[in-house]
Amino acid sequence: MSALLKTVNLERTFGAVTAATDINVELNTGEVVGVIGSNGAGKTTFINMVTGYIQPSSGDILVRGKSIIGKSPRDVSLAGVGRSFQVPQLFQELTVLENMLIAFGFSVDRKLSFLKPLRSKEKVEKAHAVLREYEIEQYAEEVVSTLPQGVRKLLDIAMAMLAEPGLMLLDEPTSGVAIEDKFLLMDTVMAAVRKSDAATMFVEHDMEVVLRYADRVLAFYDGRVLADGPTQTVLSDAKVQELVVGHHLDLSENEASTSKESAHVRT
Repeated sequence: MSALLKTVNLERTFGAVTAATDINVELNTGEVVGVIGSNGAGKTTFINMVTGYIQPSSGDILVRGKSIIGKSPRDVSLAGVGRSFQVPQLFQELTVLENMLIAFGFSVDRKLSFLKPLRSKEKVEKAHAVLREYEIEQYAEEVVSTLPQGVRKLLDIAMAMLAEPGLMLLDEPTSGVAIEDKFLLMDTVMAAVRKSDAATMFVEHDMEVVLRYADRVLAFYDGRVLADGPTQTVLSDAKVQELVVGHHLDLSENEASTSKESAHVRT
């Protein structure tokens, strides 16, 4: 059985600058993977290549065994890869429900058409059901520009999940969200995503979030995957703490559960 996502010797250069190189990653159904790294480490370049926003200079990206090289972001989405953004991509002057209906047109109907109504009883009911699942149904008639950042984040993710992707990529889902709300947001998102059985990969700078929700971690440094393995093992690695996290993490209370695990650390 082929991996849901597989990247092979993935590389991206911008002129003389190598933004990502030698990226070989596999992801299977149901996995939850945290992606960490400082600014410029290559993680965003990696996400952008997987979602079709930039094309790799060399290498291959396979989704369910089929190459998506050369496909547009929309075609990658139709192939089963969903994405949310660090800055939610929303229609600010429309309501939450109207945003959902537009997303419905693109992700389910696959195109907007004057011959097919944007609003129908079935679509409105489906939109409300998804908003309810993400616990933001009460905002359905609110204009997006008036909403708190956390609600906008949830809406962006809900819109991406309408197409029922097999792989969901979350770009810094808790950035800009109040500290007291970050776990509530992630609890809501992960409950919905796990219910769909989609694999999840999320970029995150907050190690508390990574520790709490990721089963596995990809640590990027200098355009490469420095470590790939179980969360506790990767975050316990001295090189990851020095080069990626930037400080020592005290994970001693979890040593017993991770002593037999091993991350692949590249030097």
